[in-house]
Amino acid sequence: MTTAEQQLTDADVEAYRRDGVVAVRDLFDRDEVARWRAAALEASARLADNQGDAVFTQNVNVWRADERLRALTLDPRLGALAQRLAGVPLRLWHDQLLIKQPRNARATEFHQDQPYWPHRGARQTLTAWIPLGDVPVERGCMTFIPGSQRLRELERHRLDEAGSLFALAPELQWRERVTIPLRAGDLTFHDGRTGHMATPNLTDEARVALAVIWVDAETVYDGSPHPVTDPLDLRPGAPLEHELFPRVAA
Repeated sequence: MTTAEQQLTDADVEAYRRDGVVAVRDLFDRDEVARWRAAALEASARLADNQGDAVFTQNVNVWRADERLRALTLDPRLGALAQRLAGVPLRLWHDQLLIKQPRNARATEFHQDQPYWPHRGARQTLTAWIPLGDVPVERGCMTFIPGSQRLRELERHRLDEAGSLFALAPELQWRERVTIPLRAGDLTFHDGRTGHMATPNLTDEARVALAVIWVDAETVYDGSPHPVTDPLDLRPGAPLEHELFPRVAA
């Protein structure tokens, strides 16, 4: 197994900061991914907050509910890579388990993540999208719009509505798109403002992925509603100093 330091070259970091997305290959071995996949399916079946819709099933903060998934979300290899790409100190925002069931013909439509989050003053946000199994194009892999992270002021839009992002930024409809199929052990990192979507799952196997999201450690709460912060009674302008949001080790 390679170390985190070996996984990213200076050119990779430069490409990420230019394009808002980078793929990392073979960070994990297939046996550990298989164990995480089994844990993810078990956790999703038992969690009360299982949120299902026509696009995918998701569970938020599974690292708090399952020790095996906690080990993945807080894996120091992930944190080291994320912090190098971001170039600023980070803290965990949350993770989420994303399951697209077999023969689900619905795409997750193009969207940015950042408009959904109650953050103010964040210099960087980024997500590791980790497939827990092979994800070829036909199983629901990710497609990105490189450079779209430079659009920093777009309002919240719908990920279940085709064209919602393009209604806010019509120029993105004509930008180059990069589709990145992944094998078990691979992952992508993308900026919180990078436009992305996931293809339908046309196979007989569930597409299971864990998204781990980090935010600039100095970010403060902006007062907007969000399922993660709503129970915490935070005041607008408060730092995210809470056990839910541990800092990434330097």
